[in-house]
Amino acid sequence: MKDEANFFERVYEIARQIPEGKVTSYGAIAKALGAARSARMVGWAMNASHGREDVPAHRVVNRIGVLSGKHHFEGTNLMQQLLENEGVKVVDNQIVDFEKHFWQPEVSGQ
Repeated sequence: MKDEANFFERVYEIARQIPEGKVTSYGAIAKALGAARSARMVGWAMNASHGREDVPAHRVVNRIGVLSGKHHFEGTNLMQQLLENEGVKVVDNQIVDFEKHFWQPEVSGQ
């Protein structure tokens, strides 16, 4: 459990760096942590972050810009509303101009 908690905290550290109006993917965070095959674990971390105001989980989407975690947010369109409030357009649960809004986290030198 301790390793998992540590991994989640490292995920949150990266999520906190995502600039307003930008998004990144579960896989990009996993790769930045040196755990490229752990995208699903990043998803679990983001799901576990609800209730933590300091973690902008709404800025983490799947690799093609789909709001795959939206069902974990309260309300029907909360994830989309949060992104749109930051200037990110979403149509049919997918980010428009995904490449323009994509933020690449820095890969750690671990």
